Amino acid sequence: MSQVITNRVRLSRRAILKGLTASGAPILVGLPPLVSMFNSVGTAYAVDGVEKAIESRFVLWFNGNGIPERYWIPAEEGPHYSMTPCLSPLAPFRNDFHVLSGVDNAAAKGMGNGHTNSMSGLMTGTPFTGRGPSGASIDQMIAAKIGDDSRFRSLQIGVSQESFGESMQRNMSWSGYERALPPEMIPHRLFDRLFGAREEGWVNRKRSILDTIRQDATALKKKLPTDDQARVDEHLSGIRDLERSIAGLPPEYRRIDPPDFDGDMKDWPRIAKLQSDLLVQALATRQTRVASYMLTKCQGLSRFPWLGYTSARHHDYTHADGKAPGADGVEGQRVLRDICKWHVEEFAYLVAKLKSVPEGDGTLFDHCCLVYAHEHAEANPHKNSGLAMIVAGGMSRLANGSHTRITGTVGDVYLTVADEVMQAGLGKFPTATKKISAVLA
Repeated sequence: MSQVITNRVRLSRRAILKGLTASGAPILVGLPPLVSMFNSVGTAYAVDGVEKAIESRFVLWFNGNGIPERYWIPAEEGPHYSMTPCLSPLAPFRNDFHVLSGVDNAAAKGMGNGHTNSMSGLMTGTPFTGRGPSGASIDQMIAAKIGDDSRFRSLQIGVSQESFGESMQRNMSWSGYERALPPEMIPHRLFDRLFGAREEGWVNRKRSILDTIRQDATALKKKLPTDDQARVDEHLSGIRDLERSIAGLPPEYRRIDPPDFDGDMKDWPRIAKLQSDLLVQALATRQTRVASYMLTKCQGLSRFPWLGYTSARHHDYTHADGKAPGADGVEGQRVLRDICKWHVEEFAYLVAKLKSVPEGDGTLFDHCCLVYAHEHAEANPHKNSGLAMIVAGGMSRLANGSHTRITGTVGDVYLTVADEVMQAGLGKFPTATKKISAVLA
């Protein structure tokens, strides 16, 4: 790492947790990873003369309604598989992720409408009770082990607001038996949560949140070498850009519509990128180590004007119900291909943002593990066997750059990631009976 200099002032890691604050105001602007916070080779934090390893982070990413397998799952196994149309947005990051197929959702049996029971099994490995799952979701199990030293044990982030149905369709994170943790789907609310309550001038857009911490930022920069001063400036400029983007959203983007609202024509890609930017801010500034990201809902009903598909809604396109072409037909598969390609585009955006943040001797992505899942494999029949998943991240324990057809369950994948990659020490997870060695380097 060229920025690391052996003889320089070392900034305590506590500074990154304290962040920049405003006197007398509930404002917190976290600091990015600065060169001065690490040891001389950038491999660990320097804490009062004691080195502390750079923490790992975990993100669980979800899209609803399943996939068109022929356009999503590669035909070939191994490192030389052909990139499918749905996965093509991830082509620049081919060596940063691992495609898994053949994964079984063993807990999806029992009561439910095909979506609710699948979602319960996918997130928690437990059966659907009629109102929710029977246990905690994997992100919350990991957060319970590694999240207590963070400002937020975990964050739940969403994008598309609508969904047919009840809590099982609208939530992906669960702290326990029927206890949902709803995703925050409104960018200005997520911004407020990360940076503090608003004061009047900020509410009226007459001031920036950065105005309140300018004095603290100036004092800090005087203690820093030139490269870290530039990094702080870049960080604050990024926050200001986010603030402007959120302030520029039309008023309707501040409204949460009811699930049966029939006017869902919002620009979800715009919201998705803002939410991803805020997530990266939270991970980079150590506000959390665990997050869930719900791009679209279980049994989701979004329309896709940015793709040219507005005659029907997402769930309609997966079934031949008279309103949409249906997943079995050529046109229906093409529509689902384009929808799922957009899903992957947003995931690729998050990967790129994580890779753009320097941290220690690498990037933020190098200390992240991301798991990408859908509620079904082939969407039309609500297929719960042969699911496809993505495991991504730059951590050395991950084996990336391949497609592997495994014989195992969602629980097997989760337990492998939780204990062998994240070192969370779960020991067990419902439906897990073994570790998936192909995931590990």
